Amino acid sequence: MIKALLFDLDETLLDRTASIQVFLAHQYSRFANVLAHVPLAQYQARFLLYDEHGYVAKEIVYRRLLNEFGLALDPMLLVEDFYANGWQPALLFPGVTELLEQTRQDGYKLAIVTSGSVRTQQPKLVHGGLNGLFDQALISEAEGVRKPDAEIFLRAADRLEVQPHECVMVGDNPRADVWGALQVGMKAIWRQGHLPWPSALAQRPQRTVTSVGELLGFDWQQL
Repeated sequence: MIKALLFDLDETLLDRTASIQVFLAHQYSRFANVLAHVPLAQYQARFLLYDEHGYVAKEIVYRRLLNEFGLALDPMLLVEDFYANGWQPALLFPGVTELLEQTRQDGYKLAIVTSGSVRTQQPKLVHGGLNGLFDQALISEAEGVRKPDAEIFLRAADRLEVQPHECVMVGDNPRADVWGALQVGMKAIWRQGHLPWPSALAQRPQRTVTSVGELLGFDWQQL
């Protein structure tokens, strides 16, 4: 019997790309005296390219941007602006809030299991309005372990006071989210996005969706 639902954050619940585009437009305005000669769309596109979905340190991203555009600005000013304002707003994918409210009403326990630093992930939870919708939030930096390590999934189940086989993990990363959950006996749903399924990964999720909004009204017990 399924009793708990675990969710990845970035590109599963949070539309990270759209959120960053909005932030970059605001940053562009704040630093208009330096950035004005660079088209906003180009500034956004190059940031997203160098950022590689969050896997590149922001110090490196901004240094590359400034070098490419030939801008005389300390990159750390933009880095600090990012950490101060980067997730205002934090835009959720359509149907996320409704799904979480529905599953809570149906009696499921909910947890966020996300990789990253506390200073980047916690603001997403706050500004995305997610804090009050989850029973637990496990951020890899705070936990000292990250997906797909079995420990972070087992820890989530333990804190929710359920067994791993009573959990479903929903995430966009085939290895970190899906394989990580399957290896400890959880069920898994893959939110198919920008990451392709690795040909070498034989284990498959119990279900695949292109948006978590598709899970509204879903019978979790059928997995």
